[in-house]
Amino acid sequence: MLYEEKFFYLCHIPLSAEGPKDVEIIKKAAESHEFSELFDQYEQLRSHAFNDDGLYSVIRADDIYVLMRTTTPEDARTEAFDEAKTGLITNLEHRVMQDKDKNAVAILRNVHNVEMSI
Repeated sequence: MLYEEKFFYLCHIPLSAEGPKDVEIIKKAAESHEFSELFDQYEQLRSHAFNDDGLYSVIRADDIYVLMRTTTPEDARTEAFDEAKTGLITNLEHRVMQDKDKNAVAILRNVHNVEMSI
């Protein structure tokens, strides 16, 4: 068995992300005692997307943040994008339906192969 050290990565995925290359790693926690600070930062960055009942809503998010536990920054970017992809599409679809956002239509069509019209 090959041992691989894993780290926690706080990742930022903009709504316009086209792939893992667009994922930004904000911070890495190498030691377990650093995780609580990293988690607090994660919660703070996502706080604008909580409703009055304290529930997170991806449609309220201006950007998506994900915590990943993996071995390398490249793996963190790939896994973060894969995890966020459904939320990205949902958020963009909501922007099209609610705000008639032409930018969101273009991102959905060109990046995610989802057709929507205004």
